[in-house]
Amino acid sequence: SYDKLSPNGELQAKLLGQYLDKILKEEPYVVAGSMLRHQQTASFALAESFSDAQIVTDHHWNEFNHQQVFAQYDPRFNQPHLLKQDVAKEKSPRAYLAKIFEGAIDRWTGGEYHHEYDESWPDFKNRVETALQNLCDELVKTKPRYAIVFTSGGVISVVANALPKDFSNMVNLALSGKFNEAKEIHYKMLEFTRLIFAEGSPAGVKCALNKLNIIENYLRLPLVPVSSELDVKIE
Repeated sequence: SYDKLSPNGELQAKLLGQYLDKILKEEPYVVAGSMLRHQQTASFALAESFSDAQIVTDHHWNEFNHQQVFAQYDPRFNQPHLLKQDVAKEKSPRAYLAKIFEGAIDRWTGGEYHHEYDESWPDFKNRVETALQNLCDELVKTKPRYAIVFTSGGVISVVANALPKDFSNMVNLALSGKFNEAKEIHYKMLEFTRLIFAEGSPAGVKCALNKLNIIENYLRLPLVPVSSELDVKIE
């Protein structure tokens, strides 16, 4: 089952807990999604470090329904055994699955088929933004020295790649207990996050990275660059 840690996943969670025990000087504020794998990871990690820490559960940190996203793109995902048979025939199974993954995500984020998903791409983005907002509000109120989130997803990593300095400063300020200053950076990045996802991924983040002279603003068809109007806003 996807929503359950494998033995290897359990071991990784325990190793994470041992690492947290070494680097954190006091009990952290802990948040986890409501998915089983989030709760398991938090429990295994905290058992190795801060066994008395309370886990605050917030479903806004849950992963998107990847099974539905894939099945809407390729119906074989509704019959995993058939998909496994086809994958096994491929010379490069990983490359084959990567191609399917790319197509499924492109369809989900493209805008034309939002109505076919239980949670559309814009809804997922809004949910993650709500999770971040809830966390920032709580940290300002409770002012813990550390905070840990057990979750899934890629929104934060996208922002971190496009705005590494701001993201690093925000994290360091939060770790230093300067939550109001960290929250200011968070709000500044929040609008940027909305912009880079406004017309789907990865067009927005590629546009931003191009403006930083990191990459060329090139996308393979059927993907296209962001509109001229959005380009100006990202600038």
